[in-house]
Amino acid sequence: MSLPIGRSNMRFRFVILAVVVLISCWSRPSESKSMAEVFGRVDGSVAVIVTAHKISSGSTGIQQTMGFGVGSGVLVSESGHVITSAHLVNTADEIQVKLSGSEAVNARVVASATFADVSLLQLESVPKQAVVAKLGDSEKVRVGDEVFVVGTPYGLSHTLTAGHISGRHKLDRVSAAFDLGELFQTDAAINEGNSGGPLFNMAGEVIGIARYIITRSGGSEGLGFAVTSNTARRLLLEQTSFWFGFDGIVLQDEMAAAFNLPQSTGFLVQQVADNSPAARLGLRPGMVKAQIGLNEMFLGGDVILEVVGIQIADGCYDKIQNRLSQMKQDDIITVKVLRAGRIVHLSANRGR
Repeated sequence: MSLPIGRSNMRFRFVILAVVVLISCWSRPSESKSMAEVFGRVDGSVAVIVTAHKISSGSTGIQQTMGFGVGSGVLVSESGHVITSAHLVNTADEIQVKLSGSEAVNARVVASATFADVSLLQLESVPKQAVVAKLGDSEKVRVGDEVFVVGTPYGLSHTLTAGHISGRHKLDRVSAAFDLGELFQTDAAINEGNSGGPLFNMAGEVIGIARYIITRSGGSEGLGFAVTSNTARRLLLEQTSFWFGFDGIVLQDEMAAAFNLPQSTGFLVQQVADNSPAARLGLRPGMVKAQIGLNEMFLGGDVILEVVGIQIADGCYDKIQNRLSQMKQDDIITVKVLRAGRIVHLSANRGR
């Protein structure tokens, strides 16, 4: 016996509705990827970075020992580019990078934006099974978005910590001389060893590079910060910020007067990496450890006053980087320093 047309339509609609509900239930987990699934897909791009560098010891600084650092990074190109924190690698004499499931390989710094604390490494060789992470658009990130950090806290490699974007801020100006970029604030735990590690969104895109944490106790319950992916992309991949291979301390106002600087701002050199442009220039690092107020520093090093004819002053960082980016490898870099009370002019070719 055939059913009336109306009842057939009702049964047909019921079947279609049931199928739609089942498909919806089945597809929901795949549409909103679990964190475990996303982590499994991107973890192969996360690097463990080990560095070695010389450090002065004792109050005289005559003795030097080797110091070692451990941090994180992320592979962002098939050619072997790894983004990490500048403070981890900027003055390192040796750098080794280990991706999951592969042997450690040597790496060198090819670009560094010291005052935004991001650097770009070039691997000596790229493991065949390496996973390349995608840099996302940090402008699209919203406060409240779910994120996670993967890195090497306290030497525990490929550790995941999860949280949300808590805020976004313009980077504080370290001094009037340097304009830095933008930071994400996150409640995802960031600890020692996480520096340079990627901050992922739930699409598996890198939206930030872990930088530091503000904490009263030294633990991870403080406020975590990451340099936004757009800032890192602009400074390292689009502008390819020049790597000098030294770090130091900005001297301004009372500190500039205490060091008898002939100008209002200078840069006291603390460390110099072997085989770096700074080493070729002959820049001298500080050797005598001292405490001035709340600042611990090494004294006795050069104080940089000018780079390629541009005085260390307000807005100089971008100007210097723009000038260096226009120079060829054989062009000469000039630096004016205050050394033991005397003005000294240094020069060397730009190099690669």
